[in-house]
Amino acid sequence: MTASTAKRATLQPDMSWVLEPLLVLPGVLHGLVLSADGMVQGTSPDLSREAGEGASAMMSALQGAARTLGATFSGDLDTQVRQVVVETSNGFVFAVPAGDNTVLAVFAAHSVDMGVVTHHMQIQVNTLGRKVMTTKPRDAGPAADAAARAVASDGPTSGTA
Repeated sequence: MTASTAKRATLQPDMSWVLEPLLVLPGVLHGLVLSADGMVQGTSPDLSREAGEGASAMMSALQGAARTLGATFSGDLDTQVRQVVVETSNGFVFAVPAGDNTVLAVFAAHSVDMGVVTHHMQIQVNTLGRKVMTTKPRDAGPAADAAARAVASDGPTSGTA
């Protein structure tokens, strides 16, 4: 692994910006953006690193358990999780998949308007999708540049959104 490759491998884009509109909603206390494998991609400013990493790992496991539970009950192995809501004695955890490999999660007080929070989470999921799909990676290297040029010259393929 070259120094350039190592640098690219360790740089994770900070997606904390996607949480900002959610953190101003009444009752929302913390937020987290994580990869499907439990890696932190962004957190609310007042969430400690340890809490973010722990919540990210647990949320990844919870998403997997929810997917397996849904598939078991429905008999459909292609079941997709659309939302997970956990109510605790301290508040609610809301988690929404944001693409194939990202999950958006927030923790909110019991006083929160659940409909408002989940609606705004969906808005942010759409915003995140648009941003990721239209933003060129900062240091993707020559291979990624060549792949991007090839896709641009071919145009969109059928079956993609």
